[in-house]
Amino acid sequence: MLFQYIDGFLDHMRVEKSASSLTLVSYRTDLCQFFDFIADQYQIPREEITAAFFNHRLVREYLAHLQERGLTRSTMARKLASLRSFVRYLCRENILPGNPIAAVATPKQDKKLPRFLYPVEIETLLSAPDLTSDAGKRDRAILETLYATGLRVSELVGIDLKDMDLANAMVKVKGKGNKERIAPLGSKAREALKAYINGARAGFARKSREAANALFLNKYGQRLSERSIRNILNKYVEEVALNQKVNPHMLRHSFATHLLNNGADLRSVQELLGHVKLSTTQIYTHLTRENIKNIHNKTHPRR
Repeated sequence: MLFQYIDGFLDHMRVEKSASSLTLVSYRTDLCQFFDFIADQYQIPREEITAAFFNHRLVREYLAHLQERGLTRSTMARKLASLRSFVRYLCRENILPGNPIAAVATPKQDKKLPRFLYPVEIETLLSAPDLTSDAGKRDRAILETLYATGLRVSELVGIDLKDMDLANAMVKVKGKGNKERIAPLGSKAREALKAYINGARAGFARKSREAANALFLNKYGQRLSERSIRNILNKYVEEVALNQKVNPHMLRHSFATHLLNNGADLRSVQELLGHVKLSTTQIYTHLTRENIKNIHNKTHPRR
């Protein structure tokens, strides 16, 4: 009976792998859906599903079922990854004698290039907040920091005041798996952060004592959420009438693309983004082809 081990698996991922709450919710959802599929196929309660049902053939049928439902290949790959992690946990705990799904191939992924903003669009967006208000100074600091560092939104909202080193224009960031790294800020972001921390932040902080350590606060004096950051960005995108849908991750994509376009090496960009694998960063090299073509057209004698 394997369903009963899901809670133990999630505890393992939370404690030993430092999985975020959102990741844990995804794991639980993915695993419950797989058990529900088996229960529906064989007309048995999911609590009675045994190790005999965990095999290569059934997982392939499950992936075919997901494809019929119209799920994207990336979603199917994520659900398969959740199942693989669960099976590895069961093997580690000697609940399964071996990995019965090791040979299942991951669905081939569609290659989608990250969307990014051009420098002139970034300049327009970052200049949008009204610096005569506390909220405007906070929002300018948020936008400048996202673009200057390439941080994930989850990393940005997790920053505390003690993580800031404005004298050296650096910030300590806790990334995926609680791995820490140092991100340089640059002069523009440092000035925006100084204006916020030394002035505007006090107006937010006095409304609550609960989040006194957090860098970015909401109108109640509490730590800003990831959703709040998205709402702030959407507000300014609408104000400046950018002709595309923009999300905070596009600032991260823009950060990486602009660095590479201006001559940064891939390894350095990997470190700045906090990517474990270089292959994750390499997707940005596709985005620099337009820049390479422009250089060729301007410099080649037979252009």
